[in-house]
Amino acid sequence: MKRILVTGGAGFVGSHLCEYLLNQGNEVVCLDNYFTGKKEKIIHLLDSKYFELVRHDVTMPYYIEVDEIYNLACPASPVHYQYNAIKTIKTSVMGAINMLGLAKRTKAKVLQASTSEVYGDPELHPQPETYWGHVNPIGIRSCYDEGKRCAESLFVNYHQQNDVRIKIIRIFNTYGPKMEPDDGRVVSNFIVQALQGKDITIFGDGNQTRSFQYVSDLVEGMTRMMSTEDSFTGPVNIGNPGEFTMLELAQEIIGITGTKSKIIHLPLPKDDPTQRQPDITLAKEKLNGWEPKVPLKEGLEKTITYFDNLLKKESTIN
Repeated sequence: MKRILVTGGAGFVGSHLCEYLLNQGNEVVCLDNYFTGKKEKIIHLLDSKYFELVRHDVTMPYYIEVDEIYNLACPASPVHYQYNAIKTIKTSVMGAINMLGLAKRTKAKVLQASTSEVYGDPELHPQPETYWGHVNPIGIRSCYDEGKRCAESLFVNYHQQNDVRIKIIRIFNTYGPKMEPDDGRVVSNFIVQALQGKDITIFGDGNQTRSFQYVSDLVEGMTRMMSTEDSFTGPVNIGNPGEFTMLELAQEIIGITGTKSKIIHLPLPKDDPTQRQPDITLAKEKLNGWEPKVPLKEGLEKTITYFDNLLKKESTIN
């Protein structure tokens, strides 16, 4: 049994990871300040004597004896990370420093949940890990993009200078149950609008592309990355190489829900990437043949069921 710390453990991805690690027979400590995370996502895990929930902000040091650290703490959707840009940067940078310091002291392995946003609006397609990116350092998204890029630099330097055992993954668009209905992400936006019979809002002409990975595939990739040999640090792309336009995604959701919603177009936000698709060659090679297993339609059906139940529950309460 390992003692594993998950920062941001009450968030969308973190809650799935906590549950998975607990089911694998580990002791799990979930750290969250509830800026975007919610206790409801992990409350059912409190029944386990091997699960501990701690309210704490990663911008402040935290002391515990652990074997592994998954550093997920950071607002991850534009609505949330632009709400308090300074807080977002501090969470990425100071959170990385504090978790790396903890890993250095305890000799724990530490995994950084980085992002495909480090590639910015890419000029190379699909994006391999060797691509340095095309990021606006003073743009509206820079608090998140540059915060994550700086965190990667910190991880690499702690490894080279202090022999800290690090792992870096770059997460591409991920969806699934436990997303928030108002997080501003495209999948949750489209699903909620469809279920409520509202117009589905597409920014731009809808031909910009994304690659959507179901959350269970991401969790599998994260844990496989953590178990690789110490000499392999990454970064590694974890995402689904299947590429879809926003129009295709909207039409798929309309088809599954049977909604009468119409598609309307709004202006494209500043610095919004026009293409996003991972090259997962390295992940397949280094993570025991890892690749996404859940097809888009199957994942969307599960996510739509989750949101349908959530919205019905909220309407009953209200």
